[in-house]
Amino acid sequence: MVAVTPREGSSLRYAWQVCAVTSLGLVLIGIAGSTLNVALPTVVRHFHADAMESSWILLSFLLVNTASVVFFGRVADLLGRREVYLAGFALFTVASLLAGLSPDVWFLIAMRVLQAVGAAMILANGTVIITDAFPPEKLSQGMGVYFGVMSVAQLAGPTVGGLIAETAGWQWIFWVNVPAGLIALAVGAVILRKMPKQPKEPVDALGNILVFAAMSAALLALNETGTGGLTSPVVLAGAGVFLALLPLIVLVERRASNPVMRLQLFAGRLLACANLASFCNSLARSALVLVVALYFQAARGVDAFEAGLSVLPVPIGLGVASPLVGVLGRWVSPYALSIGGATLSAVGLGTLMLTADPATPYWLIAIGLFVAGCGSGTFLTGNTTQVMQALPTGSLGVVNGFRVMIMNVGMVISVGLSLSVLSASVGPELRAQVYAGTLSKLSPVAVEQLMGGFQRAYGVLFAVAVAGAVLAAFARSQRTPASLDSTSR
Repeated sequence: MVAVTPREGSSLRYAWQVCAVTSLGLVLIGIAGSTLNVALPTVVRHFHADAMESSWILLSFLLVNTASVVFFGRVADLLGRREVYLAGFALFTVASLLAGLSPDVWFLIAMRVLQAVGAAMILANGTVIITDAFPPEKLSQGMGVYFGVMSVAQLAGPTVGGLIAETAGWQWIFWVNVPAGLIALAVGAVILRKMPKQPKEPVDALGNILVFAAMSAALLALNETGTGGLTSPVVLAGAGVFLALLPLIVLVERRASNPVMRLQLFAGRLLACANLASFCNSLARSALVLVVALYFQAARGVDAFEAGLSVLPVPIGLGVASPLVGVLGRWVSPYALSIGGATLSAVGLGTLMLTADPATPYWLIAIGLFVAGCGSGTFLTGNTTQVMQALPTGSLGVVNGFRVMIMNVGMVISVGLSLSVLSASVGPELRAQVYAGTLSKLSPVAVEQLMGGFQRAYGVLFAVAVAGAVLAAFARSQRTPASLDSTSR
């Protein structure tokens, strides 16, 4: 046995205290997001929101969080990570309180934007704070606990959201965050120590603005497609702005000293294919719980709590697969795990696509959901390990932040695209009923039309998952591009 000195023991004790605080932040954000996925119809019915307003209740959070997470990582270098991290808790808590007091749907959407900013401030700094607290030989244990709580949040969120929506009212979907946020803020202020200031590097303000504008235009076009069709002026304008901004983003980011879009991450075959596979898996995975929850409420007429229970096979599969694959990784290469996980995800989504019907036995749906969850857990473990092993040590932290952003972009597009494909299956007058979860009470004909929308939505996610498996298979080169050395500046 190795003796542990009092100083080492004290340092390790502080590290685990830091892990507890940062993990609480991850649980807070994870549950806050997954509860609304299931409880969305309850909120929509309260505000009598139309289809566009309903989708932006979700998309506003995802868009702003994705576009600002890297930005606040840079801001923390200038102002201090502890200070920005705690400010994120405070903002998220206040926004949650005000969201429950919303007088109308657009005020709620505005509060969701503030929640997203607070969440970005937390997510951008949590892993860095843990890395600073843990000794190198114990860091993997701390990170394992930190990321392991994501499964707990995803597991509890749908059920908690459904239960709250049906018993306490939609306001408590947001107010439940308030005591948890206050506890996290108080404990964090007491426990977290000030971190040494990092070298001041310029913030890529122009890059952040361009990325945010491009993503907003793409989402607006996707969201309008389901309502106005591909020839809608809004769709054409949004697509045009997005395509026009792409080359400008590439030009600006190539010249930026600290770009928000680190294009070097796609410089070689392995990194390019592995990260594109990660993007596809995120796109195929992220909207699944939302789409299935809408299926059970809009097509089968169940309440939010029962819908929350129905989607549990997804996070259960993810939570079961991740630790098992971590052990299996001693004997199986990350490359093989990535391909296997992506393939499992496609099989699960294919099962759901082929069985989209109100009369389908639940056990068959549960199998598809569980397999898709297992596939995502397997892929995430293999893909992350594969990419991290291919990067120079000095660039891990910087580039991994961009990897998270890539997955978040997939998440944003996943929700926007799925809702657009789904709502396009019924007439404009019925789309609000889909989001409200009341379509099953109106007309069997409308439900049959909606089933076509669910099949197409699952079909799109299935096709993307297959593309992810193909890209994972192409991620074979073991050569690391020399240009990546520049990311360690």
